[in-house]
Amino acid sequence: MPLPLLTYPVSTQNLRVEGFEVPGDESPYRYSAQLLLSGQDFDNLVLAAYRHIFNEQQVLVSTRERFLESQLVANQITVRDFIQGLLLSDTFRRRNYECNSNYRFVQMCIQRVLGRDVYDEREKFAWSTVLATKGLEGFVSELLESEEYLENFGLGTVPYQRRRVLVQHASGELPFERLPRYGEDYLVKLQALGNDFSSDRDLLGKAYLPPEIVLKIAGIVTKSTAAILLLIAASVVLSWFGWISL
Repeated sequence: MPLPLLTYPVSTQNLRVEGFEVPGDESPYRYSAQLLLSGQDFDNLVLAAYRHIFNEQQVLVSTRERFLESQLVANQITVRDFIQGLLLSDTFRRRNYECNSNYRFVQMCIQRVLGRDVYDEREKFAWSTVLATKGLEGFVSELLESEEYLENFGLGTVPYQRRRVLVQHASGELPFERLPRYGEDYLVKLQALGNDFSSDRDLLGKAYLPPEIVLKIAGIVTKSTAAILLLIAASVVLSWFGWISL
């Protein structure tokens, strides 16, 4: 039987009170269906949804959900329905859900759907319980139907990182869409398979040297081509003096 969402303490007020920051580069831009005035505005809204949900590294032509986009432009679904479709898409499942633990996946979804980081480990555990008992569809539905989501984004606004500005910090938090899509446990698995992610790794690898026979053939071809070109040039010069006729 599915368990209800466990209670957890709200450990910060940074996202639950009105801010007094002066708008600037750190301020989020809101993409809302109510503000669409042109086709370009719609394209920007769709791109913002992909960038925030799929992460910047996954925004590719092959990952676009054309059917969902056509439904959105025809007003057959809301922006929230579009976000739900992206979260339940095969691309998001393969590249984010299947390659992560429940805890890391929950943290990622709270960042991308609710626009904030998890409060603490207890909240991560509470939502992981929902994911384990209700599955991916139930977990996504509960996130999108939560009071926090509806209050901040409603039916027509693309989720965004609600507040990047940190008190007494010169710069804000790193945008969620630029964070790694998998946790340290998956990184360990990749390294165990022989992948090298160290900062001083040789990106080009060892220089490739062709076999000796290939080098010999290339030398013969080069010399033959040079001899033919020299013969043609000499023939042209001799024809100028009338010594031969071409």
